[in-house]
Amino acid sequence: MDQSTGERFSKLCDIVAKLRAPGGCPWDREQTHESLLPAVIEEAYEVAGAARAKDAGNFREELGDLLLLIVMHAEIAREAGKFNIDNVAGDVTEKLIRRHPHVFGDSNVRDSGGVVKQWESIKREEKASQHYLDGLPGALPALMRAQKAQEKAARVNFDWTELRDVVEKVDEEVGELKRAIDSKDRQCVEDEIGDLLFAVVNLARKSGFDAESALQSATDKFVTRFNRLEDELRERGKKLGEVALAEMDGIWNQIKQRVRQRSAEP
Repeated sequence: MDQSTGERFSKLCDIVAKLRAPGGCPWDREQTHESLLPAVIEEAYEVAGAARAKDAGNFREELGDLLLLIVMHAEIAREAGKFNIDNVAGDVTEKLIRRHPHVFGDSNVRDSGGVVKQWESIKREEKASQHYLDGLPGALPALMRAQKAQEKAARVNFDWTELRDVVEKVDEEVGELKRAIDSKDRQCVEDEIGDLLFAVVNLARKSGFDAESALQSATDKFVTRFNRLEDELRERGKKLGEVALAEMDGIWNQIKQRVRQRSAEP
């Protein structure tokens, strides 16, 4: 007989509780919120990787791994008498209803931009924070945190009007970085590199791109080309670390040219 979604989820929770109970799995019983945090972060990135790869099977598996960790955290909290998985599901359900008055209430907001601003407004009313950006997670990766801060600021109209203004800001930051390098002031150079990165993230956001994904794609491209460079050196009977930069740069440019030619082919 087919199981319902609720039955499957209940079975998962029961299995995790059994693994954590006396006589269960020694490894699972040793885990704490702190010990599981690296796995949560790792699994979240693996979910993102599977989604970007458009691999439905792997995506499904990785979502399951992440769900397992959520259930594990909730079970550890239940054992400590703090909260349980029902509280977690109940809280997020209530939040969704509360922050979607255009669906469950009498709000007239209909476009996505208005929905986002309405969400932020309701969130500010719920939180007792002194400042609007107090809720910005400090543990986010730097690029992601920068873009999140910029997106939140934009929702309260603190944003560039024109894309060209953002490009000019990037150019301005490049100039300031060059002057800092000339000054040989290391702290100043670091500050200006940070400002330039922040400006580039802003350019990605304003252009409609996710900075984290854009940099991930660029890194993937670099890794692919570097692997081809290494293969080319092997074919020449040479090894990385034993070849002059000029020769490697020549091979690199040839690889780029071949990629461009393939891209141009009908």
